[in-house]
Amino acid sequence: MIQTDICIVGAGPVGLFAIFEAGLLKMRCHLVDALPQIGGQLSEIYPKKPIYDIPGFPTVLAQELVDNLVKQAEPFQPTYTLGERIETYERLEDNTFLIKTNEGTEINAKIICIAGGLGCFEPRKPEVEGLERFESGKGIAYMILDPEKYRNKRVIIAGAGDSALDWTIFLANGVASEVTLVHRSQSFRGAPDSVEKVMQLAAAGKIKLLLDSNIHSLNGDAHLESVSFINKEDQVSDVACDYMIPLFGLSPKLGPIEAWGLNLDKNAIEVNVHDYSTNVPGIYAIGDINTYPGKLKLILCGFHEAALMCHGAYKYLYPEKKVTLKYTTVNGVNGF
Repeated sequence: MIQTDICIVGAGPVGLFAIFEAGLLKMRCHLVDALPQIGGQLSEIYPKKPIYDIPGFPTVLAQELVDNLVKQAEPFQPTYTLGERIETYERLEDNTFLIKTNEGTEINAKIICIAGGLGCFEPRKPEVEGLERFESGKGIAYMILDPEKYRNKRVIIAGAGDSALDWTIFLANGVASEVTLVHRSQSFRGAPDSVEKVMQLAAAGKIKLLLDSNIHSLNGDAHLESVSFINKEDQVSDVACDYMIPLFGLSPKLGPIEAWGLNLDKNAIEVNVHDYSTNVPGIYAIGDINTYPGKLKLILCGFHEAALMCHGAYKYLYPEKKVTLKYTTVNGVNGF
């Protein structure tokens, strides 16, 4: 079981900055994110998008900001569980929380801080009969957490964005035994350089490319064996495979947190602006997932919320201790 002071739900920029603020108060953090990498929306959706409203940076790329936040947090030795979703929590007799993920990971934390951005990202799934039958390790996956899983396997990737193109290129270069890329039109949404590389792989016979095609049916018994596709001329073709990975993007949802007994306003968590606590003692919410009068959904506002949340959490845990605010300009990081 993982032991920590604060379990942060969400590894986006606001959650990452909370590590630093908690570290200044000698509180350790463990972060859980349903996405397979650190960075939240910034890394998953627009890593190369310039951001203009971060103080001190006239412009900074989204992924560069994430990388800097990770580096800033490193002295406080945070730990991470990625590619897993928080499902449940229970309060133990010592007033700490036992938190469980969908993969069975257990975390014991004194504080829960929800920093989930717009919520838990759920994969957009194709509308095809029998899809659920091949989930949970039986041939359908919506993220590539470990590329080695697909070594020497026949893989179908469906999609048109950067993720679909990048993974097609990666798996086709000595990992999968056979790669098929399927898209419902002739044009791709990804980077032109990646599109060019995919076309070169197809021309060289290193991948199969099916355009103007939609998923028609899934075939197999205990495990996915092939996928049937239908084109604009209503012609059906079968592609044998071991795995199909639809990469149609992610849709934000509040997810299991919706059943946690928190006060909600639509899909946002109501908080007290003094410390960003929720109606459940010991649970806090910062960033785009919370709401209060005058709320602005800006990263810099989330940074402010992270600082106040950490100080509020410290007072909640140690009401008898007095916190004297120190400045990093005087003490540095090691002085805390």
